[in-house]
Amino acid sequence: MEQPPEQSPARSTEPSPDHVARIQAAWRRERPDLDVAPQGVIGRLHRVATLLTHELCAVYARYDLGEGEFDVLAALRRAGAPYERAPGELAAHTMVTTGAVTKRIDRLERAGLVTRRAAAEDRRGRVVALTDAGRELIDRAFTDHIRNEHRLLAALTPAEAAQLETLLTGWLARLEPATPSPPPPSPQSPQSPPTR
Repeated sequence: MEQPPEQSPARSTEPSPDHVARIQAAWRRERPDLDVAPQGVIGRLHRVATLLTHELCAVYARYDLGEGEFDVLAALRRAGAPYERAPGELAAHTMVTTGAVTKRIDRLERAGLVTRRAAAEDRRGRVVALTDAGRELIDRAFTDHIRNEHRLLAALTPAEAAQLETLLTGWLARLEPATPSPPPPSPQSPQSPPTR
């Protein structure tokens, strides 16, 4: 008598444990007295941030830029004409120290992408501005950057992306200390429109 064909085992619809889940399982075994549930959120955020940074920096590298140089050029470009800011403003807008900004500016100046000059109203102050080459480069790089961000978010549905943005916005508002507004625009000559 002919035997019926063997049925293949049903495939589980549950995703296999990821890196964070395996770490949590190990800690639950070793420290059952602790609730390691927060690792499920914070550990995955760390991992997502690392992966995203790698993907974003790959685009910056196409333009011979590091993440820091890209941030400085972008802060100058979104200032509006004449595309300039004081170093202190750049530090506030890129969330790094003035010393770190100075190193980035040095590299960009050597590459011909920014210039430095004395402030019109205070000769002791300095103003950093995009050159024509710097503006052309950041416009191309930012276009590719936004295209890349759309690609990365395409792994989520529009509804998921909107929900995630709402959750992260609310959480960030609770975690981030109240920060003062960015410093006022750098002094401009009478012929120049104010920095925005």
